[in-house]
Amino acid sequence: MAHPKSKISKQRKRKRRTHKKIEAPNVAICPTTGEPHLWHRAYYDMEGNLYYKGKLVIPIDEAVEE
Repeated sequence: MAHPKSKISKQRKRKRRTHKKIEAPNVAICPTTGEPHLWHRAYYDMEGNLYYKGKLVIPIDEAVEE
């Protein structure tokens, strides 16, 4: 089993990991409904209608029948 020749200090290890961060997701606001949603995702409004890119995809009447 391979072993390191010398110990890597905490400072050196942490310098290497400075770019590994989590980013907050991009949230878009629908121009039609004003609902916040994730980009490139379909979303429901307060009444239960399904929207994608600001267009009504499935009205509430069809969603209940399925």
